Amino acid sequence: MKRIITGIKPTGTPHVGNYLGAIKPALKLAAEEEHQSMYFIADLHALNSIHNRSKLKSLTYEVAAAWLALGLDPERSLFYRQSDIKELPELHWILSSVTGKGLMNRAHAYKAQVEQNNREGRDRDDGVNMGLFNYPILMAADILLFNGSEVPVGKDNRQHLEMAKDIGESFNRLYGSTFDLPTPVFAEGSEIIPGLDGRKMSKSYGNTIPLFTEEKSLHKLVKRIVTDSLPPEAPKDREGSPLFTLFREFATPIETEQMAHAFQKGIGYGEIKEELFLVMNRVIAGPRVKYRHLLENTDEIDKCLKDGGSKVRKEAAEHMDRIRERVGL
Repeated sequence: MKRIITGIKPTGTPHVGNYLGAIKPALKLAAEEEHQSMYFIADLHALNSIHNRSKLKSLTYEVAAAWLALGLDPERSLFYRQSDIKELPELHWILSSVTGKGLMNRAHAYKAQVEQNNREGRDRDDGVNMGLFNYPILMAADILLFNGSEVPVGKDNRQHLEMAKDIGESFNRLYGSTFDLPTPVFAEGSEIIPGLDGRKMSKSYGNTIPLFTEEKSLHKLVKRIVTDSLPPEAPKDREGSPLFTLFREFATPIETEQMAHAFQKGIGYGEIKEELFLVMNRVIAGPRVKYRHLLENTDEIDKCLKDGGSKVRKEAAEHMDRIRERVGL
C-alpha cells in the first residue's frame, strides 16, 4: 500500500491556493483504497517565521479546521500535530549530519532571502535564522520517518521533494537501506494557482482569496481579480487567464467546456467573474459552515489531533529505534 504524507504550515489563514495546490489533491488520493494517508499540521516549521504564541495556536486551529471541513476523515487517515512527534527533531539532527551545506545553500527560500539582501545592500544572511536555512532537512524528516512514498505538493515546491530524496539517499548510502524515497504528486491543471493580481497566490504577495471567507466577501474578492482591457465581444485566451484557471478548478467538466467555448466566442469579464463566484461558492458553502463550527469548538480539533498523534507516535518510536541502531547510538 502506498503511503501519502503532506502538511501545511500554520503561517496564515488557509486560502484558495492552499486548497487547490495541496489539500484537494491530497484528499483525492486519500479516497483511493490503495493509499494510506498521513496529514500533519507543520507547526514546528512555522516557528521560523511566527514568534507569537497566540497567533501560532490560532493559525494551527484554522489549518486543522480547514482539512476537516473539506472532508478529511480522521477514521481513515492519520491526522496529527507535527510537534507531538518528538522523534522528528532527533531525526532532523541525524539527517543534518549527513547533509552537505552546499545543498542547503541552493534552497529556494534561502537563496531568495540572500538575493534580496544583496539587492538592498544588507549582509547576505540578514534575517536568515537556522530554522529557515534547515527547513528542507526537517521536511525530509517529516517524510522519511514514516517512509512516505507519495507527497502531494504544488509544482513550484518540487525542489523540497528532490532534497528530501537526496538526503534519504545520502543516509542509505552510509548506513544501508533504511528509508523509502518519496515521489512528488502534483495537482492536476495549472502549475501555479493565480491570485488577485495574476501572480502566484501567496500570503507574501497579499493577493490571496481566503478559503472560507463569507459569501459577500468572496464575491467582492472575485470581482477584484485583475484582467486586461479586451471588450466583451473579443475572443479571449484561456492560457494564462487567472479567471479561467480558477474556474476550471471549481467547475464541472461540462461547465468548463462551456466556459472554454465562451472564451473563444467572446464573453465579458464581469460575466466570467459572476460565473466564477457561483462555482466557487457552491464548493465552499458547505465546508464553510463546518469550518466555523470547528473554530467555535476547538476541543473537537484538539481531540482529533491528540488521537492521531497517539497512533503515529508508536510507529515513529519503532522506526527511530532502527535508525539509532544504524548510526551507532
